[in-house]
Amino acid sequence: MKLSARNQIKGKLVSVEKGQTTGHVRIDIGNGVIIMASITNEAIDDLALQPGGDAIAVIKASDVMVGV
Repeated sequence: MKLSARNQIKGKLVSVEKGQTTGHVRIDIGNGVIIMASITNEAIDDLALQPGGDAIAVIKASDVMVGV
């Protein structure tokens, strides 16, 4: 699949945790950096996400907030 989003970061799934309707997935992109995403349980099932599997974090945002 090709996407127009420029920010595509490859990594390994380190955890996949389902909630009641939404789950959290954590992707290790190297150098101790973890990206976390909240996605539906249905998406977790459809993508067959499992810890240890390959994944790509696709980041598409019109706003970025920075805090200190």
